[in-house]
Amino acid sequence: MAAAATAAAGRRWFRALALGVSFLKCLLIPTYHSTDFEVHRNWLAITHNLPLSQWYYEATSEWTLDYPPFFAWFEYALSHIAKYFDPEMLVIQNLNYSSHATIFFQRFSVIFTDILFIYAVRECCRCVNGKRAGKDIMEKPTFILAALLLWNFGLLIVDHIHFQYNGFLFGLMLLSIARLCQKRYLEGALLFAVLLHFKHIYVYVAPAYGIYLLRSYCFTANNADGSVKWRSFSFLHVTLMGLIVCLVSALSLGPFVVLGQLPQVISRLFPFKRGLCHAYWAPNFWALYNAVDKALTVVGLKYNFLDPTKIPKASMTGGLVQEFQHTVLPSVTPLATLICTLVSILPSVFCLWFKPQGPRGFLQCVVLCALSSFMFGWHVHEKAILLAILPLSLLSVQRAKDAGIYLILTTTGHFSLFPLLFTLPELPIKILLMLLFTIYSFSSLKSLFRRERPLLNWLETIYLVQLVPLEIFCEIIFPLMPWKLTLPFVPLLLTSVYCALGITYAWLKLYVSVLTEPIPVRQKAE
Repeated sequence: MAAAATAAAGRRWFRALALGVSFLKCLLIPTYHSTDFEVHRNWLAITHNLPLSQWYYEATSEWTLDYPPFFAWFEYALSHIAKYFDPEMLVIQNLNYSSHATIFFQRFSVIFTDILFIYAVRECCRCVNGKRAGKDIMEKPTFILAALLLWNFGLLIVDHIHFQYNGFLFGLMLLSIARLCQKRYLEGALLFAVLLHFKHIYVYVAPAYGIYLLRSYCFTANNADGSVKWRSFSFLHVTLMGLIVCLVSALSLGPFVVLGQLPQVISRLFPFKRGLCHAYWAPNFWALYNAVDKALTVVGLKYNFLDPTKIPKASMTGGLVQEFQHTVLPSVTPLATLICTLVSILPSVFCLWFKPQGPRGFLQCVVLCALSSFMFGWHVHEKAILLAILPLSLLSVQRAKDAGIYLILTTTGHFSLFPLLFTLPELPIKILLMLLFTIYSFSSLKSLFRRERPLLNWLETIYLVQLVPLEIFCEIIFPLMPWKLTLPFVPLLLTSVYCALGITYAWLKLYVSVLTEPIPVRQKAE
């Protein structure tokens, strides 16, 4: 009876959290939307009107289809519902079309598909160790985790103001993580394979999935010291895994292989001509690299070390998505970023194989792979930081050390998303939502680990507090200064570089934590 009552209470508070955030999403329907809104409207029109053979060739709009085939089919399915709201949105030539019916349909489609994300969060909460559960429901790790995921500030503004479909995609990812934690390996592998063919950015964390499935599923036993027992290798398990990957890939890419269009699809998915950085630098290593190059250029010009006629005007900071050359430091190629990314994820993959920590070790590797790819990847978008923040949420409610890293990463990463919402009406919305989520994150995790050491040291606290004057300068002081006309990129540069310092610190701190953990000595039952 007591267990049934507890389960019923759990369903009630989770339902309340889910309904509350869904209501908030509905309130955000009239807000500003970015060019991504037109991107998805155009994809609805392309998939609705054109045969499959023309999907990845159509170029009437500059926003060509550049997601994998499963997402194209998703748009195709949505288009057959969209025609009942406003058929004009499905006309390819209606560029930048945004009637009230179109806005309502596209906004509501994001809210509706978030049902998968809500279900995935519920499954993840079942995987959380409840030993720390307090008497108060709001102090339970499962409640805190559900709130951190469902009410995640970054996901709210990116999907429901800026406009994208990240919710159900992260739902697939979290559900695959939950299935692996529940030792339902084939289901987890299937979900992740499907996810990759919805949005290829999730290839960032593919090494973590591959090594963990090989270590935990394809090898069925460990030695007493925790090392893998090579004789336990299961050819059947490898075959089943291979079949899942091959079948999903064949279903997604097979039609384009038959049409002889696979190279065209690949060229759309990986457009290396877009340049090292996005128009707004993602707060990663390359933002710091670009900033150093800019500083050296200014110094070189001041002391006549550089020829002004040979320096491109407003290079890298003109707001354009294009290739560019650095002035002082060596220019970076796609191959260089690939090598840096692979080298940076190798230690985490090494630890996952030689220092198995079970699901927690897998989650650590997922976060490190996501962060390493974010730090060193080619043309990384600032929104990709969510790929590390959301899985780190699962670790934050289990150990104080991970909670501290989470607070640094999530506060800095979320603040770096502020430039996405640059319109005046959205200014109070983003500040209020950010404050509410940040205050809750700090207070809930501090309460959960109140018997342990402080989650942040004094230097980390000072760094995070300085985000406040930075925002005041960027939003209030700088627009009143004469520099606004001559140096319009300064607020973006300051935000990107300052946040890059915090994200780099969180990445290094998590890496040190993983590398210095002792090797567990335990034996896996055969």
